[in-house]
Amino acid sequence: MNENVIKNLHLYDELLTSFKLIEIGFGEFQNMDVENDFYHLPFQLLSSGFERLMKCHICFGVHETTGKYPEFMELKKCGGSNGHDLGELKKNILSSHFKTNDIPVLKEDHDFLRNSTELDRLIYLLSEFGKFARYHNFDVVTANKKPSINVKSLWEEYESGILTSDPNLMKKIENIELHKEVINTIQRRIIIILEKFVRSIGRQFTMGKLGAIALQYSSVYHPFIMLRDEELGTKNYRETTTRYKTNSKKPHKRNIKDEIDIKFNNNYAHQHIRKDEFEGDWPFYHEEVIIECRDDHWCIVTIEGQDYALNGAAQGKYKLEAVHDAGMAILGKSISPFIDMALNLKKDKNAQQ
Repeated sequence: MNENVIKNLHLYDELLTSFKLIEIGFGEFQNMDVENDFYHLPFQLLSSGFERLMKCHICFGVHETTGKYPEFMELKKCGGSNGHDLGELKKNILSSHFKTNDIPVLKEDHDFLRNSTELDRLIYLLSEFGKFARYHNFDVVTANKKPSINVKSLWEEYESGILTSDPNLMKKIENIELHKEVINTIQRRIIIILEKFVRSIGRQFTMGKLGAIALQYSSVYHPFIMLRDEELGTKNYRETTTRYKTNSKKPHKRNIKDEIDIKFNNNYAHQHIRKDEFEGDWPFYHEEVIIECRDDHWCIVTIEGQDYALNGAAQGKYKLEAVHDAGMAILGKSISPFIDMALNLKKDKNAQQ
């Protein structure tokens, strides 16, 4: 087989690997919650995925300019002294392999990659983890004179900064039932930044004129390339993870008794709500839901004939799956307005009686 064909096949495999690492990395990051703070897995996946993606980008760029792929040491130098610095890889792309071609969205991509301090911070932390910090605990144990940074601690510090700078989140954190919602909101803001990063790199494969091979292989990153701004932070990446796939989901399918209760039980109140009728940030993937309040406490949402818990009280009482956990609502988008509306439905019904 022709040597160039072999190299092309291996580069395609590397690009596909980077995509899978990034998708699963996002999913494992979304899996994190109050009970699961295992940062190591998403950090490892994302740092490796981003490095591979940017090195593929550089290979495409060099090939388009010179007609051949870079030599081993040439590619390694693009990643700094040890070859794995994500910040250095990004700088190399911007200086040598990024074109805007007078296309507005590519100019926005260029500005974002060059000037986003939030992106730089996240890239730095993931880069340090990938290079050295995954062994931080051993540095401490062995009294390393030049210990690596504690990325987990600095990442948590970054997340705390998001929390303390948002008065709305600070108010929610006072309510223990909203702790998970706060975590998801912070995670969503981080994923939006990283999705924009991947999209900015991916769009070079098509609109950036990075060469025929990059264009041919661009379908790998099609899901990111085609992301619209309003779609950022809305995907449930958990579906790519083993933990989510193996978690048995048993939504309650409504039956005749449920329909009789909702119509005739005076302790129940309900309302149909459509996305186009709601003033606010719609959190559900479906465009129509039914909210229900039972006995002044238990708040439920019905989506396509199946019940999910809106609040913790309903989750415990009826053993229902939480609407976010079930993947029926967008992680990081608040369902609090729907809980309030459900509770008010019952109050309004009581007032009319």
